[in-house]
Amino acid sequence: MNRRDFLLGTAASAGALGAGGWSLASAAAAQRLTIQPASFAFRNTPTRGLVSLSPDAPPPVLFGTQGEPMNLRVENGTEDYTAMHWHGLRIANAMDGVPYLTQMPIAGGESFDYTFTPPDAGTYWYHPHCMTMAQMAHGLTGVMVIREAEDPGFDGDQVVNLRDFRLDDAGAFLPYYTARGAARGGTHGNVLTANWLQAPVYDHPAGGLVRLRVVNSDTTRIYKLHLSTDQARIIAWDGHPAEIELPLPSAKEPLLVGPGQRVDFAVQMPAGEEQTADLLAELPGQPTRTMAQLRSVGAGLARDLRELKPLPANPVARPDLANAEVHDFVFGWTPEGGPPNDGYCGSMGYSFWSINRTPWAGDAAKGTGPLAVLERGKSYVLRLRNESPNLHPIHLHGLAFVPIRSNLRKLPPLVTDTLLLLKDEVVEIALVADNPGDWAFHCHVIEHQKTGLAGYIRVV
Repeated sequence: MNRRDFLLGTAASAGALGAGGWSLASAAAAQRLTIQPASFAFRNTPTRGLVSLSPDAPPPVLFGTQGEPMNLRVENGTEDYTAMHWHGLRIANAMDGVPYLTQMPIAGGESFDYTFTPPDAGTYWYHPHCMTMAQMAHGLTGVMVIREAEDPGFDGDQVVNLRDFRLDDAGAFLPYYTARGAARGGTHGNVLTANWLQAPVYDHPAGGLVRLRVVNSDTTRIYKLHLSTDQARIIAWDGHPAEIELPLPSAKEPLLVGPGQRVDFAVQMPAGEEQTADLLAELPGQPTRTMAQLRSVGAGLARDLRELKPLPANPVARPDLANAEVHDFVFGWTPEGGPPNDGYCGSMGYSFWSINRTPWAGDAAKGTGPLAVLERGKSYVLRLRNESPNLHPIHLHGLAFVPIRSNLRKLPPLVTDTLLLLKDEVVEIALVADNPGDWAFHCHVIEHQKTGLAGYIRVV
């Protein structure tokens, strides 16, 4: 379809894989996911006005297996329109969940069946792409784990979904965006959570090996992360196995993880009972904050990180740089300020940001062409230039790419779908255009996306 044809239990268990998640390994019957109003006690009194797949808990971890069909029926139990995007999954364009580009928005009381077979294992996530800012800011962001066909050999698997909320002292929502924030780095929340909890503790076998899956599903915040232990290593980035050894982040050199990005650590748990391995964040002007803790329990397993085999590579085609065509993209402000036409999907009412100095005309705008047209099967280099003083996590739907050079830093050649573009940075990324369709291409600071820093790339 063409867009122009459209007008958690306890803190010790709730976020762990195998507890509180939904298995979606079979397409024999659709798994029903109902988007609905929710409430949750972040502070002393429940916060109402949340949006989740449960009336009183965060969106669950969804599970699938690489190469096995999945069937997810998303039902809209709210009064607003919605649509669900599966961030990082290289699936058929019709299942990508972008309203007016791949499907019509889902009205209240209606549903949409998303059926796909994930080609890649790894850590991914899901969120709405209609009423995006409102529904994400109010909680509708969840993690999706696609298991490897063969068990990689961990003793535990832990998801940590990082996101913040803007609440007043009584726990009620403050405005979820501001014009000042949208014109800068975005509007930050003041209640930082992991799986909707503050500094939760998760129990895992003492001396065991744990796969720690960290997901930044925030609308704005860029986290600077590190661990309290050096008995760990990075094993995957944005879902895909790390094929080179990466330095373990530290307090002095933390890992930048922007909205939409994910990092998987292999962690060797401390041998002593009640000892912890902590996920830590460095925040401007604040002491180091503990985001989540892994606590050792039980008799020691005496495992060693060296026992783990490398994760098998996902079947991502590698670009032929010698024959790659180059396309340029400039990210910055816009000389125009007209309101976008977002149809049923919510608008902030003005444009501020742009790609190639033209703001996105809106999800429902007619006659808006692609930023680039790529031929299926060919290799391309996309040159991304940031002309603004703000950082932009740039996300490309439906395709995977590899950074190849930057004017400011050395970028490891990790397969990814989201790149954090620094101030004044120019980065070249390479890809094979092997998935046909119209693929959204935008900043994952949602205030930037919804005020112009968005578009799409066509693969034919």
